[in-house]
Parts: sequence; structure tokens; C-alpha cells
Amino acid sequence: MLEPHQLGQEGERLAADYLVTKGYRIVERNYRYHRNEIDIVALHHQTLCFIEVKTRSTAEKGHPSEAVTQSKQREIIKAARAYLAFSGENERDCRFDVVAVKVENMDENPLMSYVIEHFPDAFWATS
Repeated sequence: MLEPHQLGQEGERLAADYLVTKGYRIVERNYRYHRNEIDIVALHHQTLCFIEVKTRSTAEKGHPSEAVTQSKQREIIKAARAYLAFSGENERDCRFDVVAVKVENMDENPLMSYVIEHFPDAFWATS
């Protein structure tokens, strides 16, 4: 059985692979600004996407996307603003996506199965 940190890493890997198959170009993974982090920064057409990945192995704590609370959104927005300031990408259209990964059969890896749900434009940053 994967430890929670390993489960999160595996979910992020699965999400990045999925996004690439959907035409996204991964620009950066695990971008950190102080204690805030963006799991994936990617380009989709001309839009810069800040993507939060949540992975769950059970439904015990609810749907993975439910973990992207308003507090978590504020942290992601802070990191995104720093990314834009430091990268010079201020003129590009941006959005915030959430990718939910539900993993099953973890003890039977490599027969592990998973379901990925992508929520483009999942939340907005306010001024």
C-alpha cells in the first residue's frame, strides 16, 4: 500500500500523463512559493493553467475535488500570482483547473486501476 505522500505523487504523475494526452504542455511541476504549491503548470492552447491534483484511494474522505477548499484555492492563487510575477507571463490568459484521481487496487500494482476527472476552470481568482 502506498503512503499518502507516494499516493499524491502517483496521482500527480497520472494527471500529468493524462493532460499531455489531451494536448496540454507541462511547463512546471510542484511550483513552490513559500509554503504554497501548484501541482502542475501547463499550457493548453494559449492559456496558462494552474492545476491542483487531488488523489484518493477510498471514498472515506469524499470526492477528491472536495479537498480543494476555499482556503486551498487562496493558497494556489497566491502561488499563481507569484509564478506570473516571476515568469513574466502576466499578459497570458490563465485559469485554475482541478484534476481528481481515484485509485483502486493499489495492493495489486501493476494492476492498479484509476479514474481521472478533469475540471477546467474550477475556480476563479478575485482581485
